[in-house]
Amino acid sequence: MSKISKETWQQRLELYDALIAKCPRFERKGKTMPYTSANGHMFSLLNKAGEIGIRFSKDVQEKYMAELNTTIYKSYGAVMRGYILIPEVILKDPDKVAAYLNESYDYVMSLEPGTSKKK
Repeated sequence: MSKISKETWQQRLELYDALIAKCPRFERKGKTMPYTSANGHMFSLLNKAGEIGIRFSKDVQEKYMAELNTTIYKSYGAVMRGYILIPEVILKDPDKVAAYLNESYDYVMSLEPGTSKKK
């Protein structure tokens, strides 16, 4: 993860917002850590390096990592299980990224609702 300028991060935030605007079923949340969530599960994230990660099932994650020649997504030094890093080249195709976001939304909606664990 490389350090980026505030201007570059702001541009990346605007791109992230534009991608999410293509997906009317959900909206961006978070001020300092922009993300999307549904059904109690986070499914996309913009980290402080300006990188976008999207969550998928394990099978789909492995498929896209191979197809897109990308890696597991990391945010704030933590490996985000189930997330892939969306490569720069794919970010140039907003409709494709919006399709990935919608696929990820459908995935988290298929999961049991996320709630706090009470024993």
